[in-house]
This record gives sequence, structure tokens and C-alpha cells, in this order.
Amino acid sequence: MEPESIVYGCIRDWPSAEPEESRQRRRVNLAALNALPQGEGWPFIGREMFSYCQREDEGPHQTQVIHFGASYRTIEYEWALWVRHFEALLDELYWTSAVVHLETELNGTHTFRWETETGSHSPHQRDVRMRCAWERESGVLG
Repeated sequence: MEPESIVYGCIRDWPSAEPEESRQRRRVNLAALNALPQGEGWPFIGREMFSYCQREDEGPHQTQVIHFGASYRTIEYEWALWVRHFEALLDELYWTSAVVHLETELNGTHTFRWETETGSHSPHQRDVRMRCAWERESGVLG
């Protein structure tokens, strides 16, 4: 049996004082998610791995949070390609921060964070930075 890799995280938008602006950003974000491939072979990033509050109005939620997760067979060997697909999705979204956790059986846990220079990202804005931190859980022998 091949080692399993788990990828999960969230993409967070920023709150707005203008309800219509917030609704418009949510509509753009949901359209980008709905445009992802679904059930086609083995897409690195597929529509079914994402979840979000379905309400267009904010209700009790101030900030849109898109969360996601998937299980892969040793995705770390194709991680650069996965990141490229994820960043292509981020390019289509409104967001302020994104975090991805990669848990691997062979190489431990890695946390990737995407931020923008301006503090918020609009679709097709080119000021994205990624940081990676490797975390190691110590076993019995330390």
C-alpha cells in the first residue's frame, strides 16, 4: 500500500462594511470554485474538495471562509504541480490569507501560508507570497 498524504486548509476573505461588496466577492469566489473540475480522472484540485457557507448574505458570518481537504497517494512527489494549481485558483479569488497543511507519512507535516503585500487579494492581482514551515512531531525517542 502506498503512503498516504493528507492536504487540508482554508482560504479566508476579509470582512467588508458594505454588504453588496461582500456579496459580490462571494459570488466571484463561488463561481471560481464551481469552475473547478469535478470527478475528472485525478485533478490535483477538484471542486468536491472545497466547502463553504452557501448563504449569499453574510448572516452571522462576517468573513467568508473556504475550507478544503483531500487524501492523495504521495502527493509530495508532485507538490510543485499541486501548488501551481492551488495558486491558479487563488489568482481567481478574493482573499486575505490562505493556509495549506500537508501531512505525509514519509516527510512529516508542512504548513504553507499565502499572503499578499497589500493585505488583501483581488482576482488577477500579482502580489502573492508563500511561506513554508516544516513541522516535525517527535516520537517516543524524541
